[in-house]
Amino acid sequence: MGIRILKGGMLTTVQDLGRTGYQSQGFSVAGVMDVRSFKIANLLLDNPENEAVLEFTLIGPTLQFTSATIIAITGGDFTPTINGEPAPMYTAIYMNKGDILKFGSARTGSRGYIAFSSYLDIPVVMGSRCTNLKSRLGGFKGRKLEADDYIGFRIKRRYLPFFLSRKLDINEYDQEEAVLRVVMGPQDDMFSRQGIETFLNSDYTVTNEFDRMGCRLEGPFIAPKTTSDMISDGICFGSIQVPSHGKPIILLSDRQTTGGYGKIATVASVDIPKLVQRKTDHKVRFKAITVQEAQKLYLEEIKELDEMRKTIHQPCKEVLDCRLTAKRLTKLF
Repeated sequence: MGIRILKGGMLTTVQDLGRTGYQSQGFSVAGVMDVRSFKIANLLLDNPENEAVLEFTLIGPTLQFTSATIIAITGGDFTPTINGEPAPMYTAIYMNKGDILKFGSARTGSRGYIAFSSYLDIPVVMGSRCTNLKSRLGGFKGRKLEADDYIGFRIKRRYLPFFLSRKLDINEYDQEEAVLRVVMGPQDDMFSRQGIETFLNSDYTVTNEFDRMGCRLEGPFIAPKTTSDMISDGICFGSIQVPSHGKPIILLSDRQTTGGYGKIATVASVDIPKLVQRKTDHKVRFKAITVQEAQKLYLEEIKELDEMRKTIHQPCKEVLDCRLTAKRLTKLF
C-alpha cells in the first residue's frame, strides 16, 4: 500500500516544513523550497499543514501506485500524465491501484509538489520527516529518490467530502522576471550608499549555481564601505549575503546555519516562492519594504489560504446546477 518509484527524476525528495530547533548544533533546517505550493497541496486534501510531500526539481519522477489514494499536484507545470492522459494540477485526483503518474521537464517554474491523502510512511527524525541531503538525515534513507524505491502509506484514506470542488485556478510561475520584496539588514550598514542603490535599482540574473542551498545571482557590483567580511552569525531562510565579489547570494532551505559575509537584506517569506521557481537566466529585482509591511503580506497570504479552504469546502457549481434542475423537474411532474 504505497508508491513505487519507476524513475526518480533529477532531484526528488521527501520534504515538509523542515527540522527546526537544531541549528545551534549545526543541522540545517532543510524542508520545502516553495512553502506556498506545499501548503496548497496539503490544503487541497485536508491534510495536516506540515504533512510530508514529494518535492521534485526541473525533471519530475514517474510513480506507480500500489493502492488507491488521492493526490494533489502543485508548483511548476511539469506536464503530468496519468496512464498517458493529461492530469490536472491544483486539483484533488483519485488514483487507482496500478496507475502510473509521470512528469516531464518543467514547462513553467522549476519545482513541483505531490501531496497524498494517505500520508507517506516516512519516520520522524528529530521532529521532521524532511530530507537533509548534506547530512544524509531523514526522508527516505537520507537521500533523493531513485528507481525501484518504495514508500508505503501510513493510513487508508480514500474519501474526501466535496471532492468535485477540490480544484483551484492557479498559474503563478509562468514569468521570467520577478520582483522580490526585501527587508533591509541586518548588516546593510556594511554597504555604501551607492552599493545600496545598486542593489535596489538593478536587474540580477539567476545563474546555474542554484540549488537547495542557495541561489547565486549575476549583476552589478554591490560596493561595501570597506569589506563585507564579518564574524559568522546566524542565517535565516531568504538571507541575502554579499561576499567580496559583490554579487548577491540568496540562502535557501539547505543553507548553512551560520555565515561570515554581510547580509544586505532578507527576502520577505511570501516572495521566496517567486525566487525558487525561477530558472537559469531569469531576472529578479529587489524592492525594500518594512518589517511591518512584510508581516502584513504574511497575514494576507494566510487569509488567502483560508479563502482557498472555503472554496474547496462547498458543493461545486455543476452539482448545485444538477440539484436545481432535478428540483424543477420534480415540480413539473
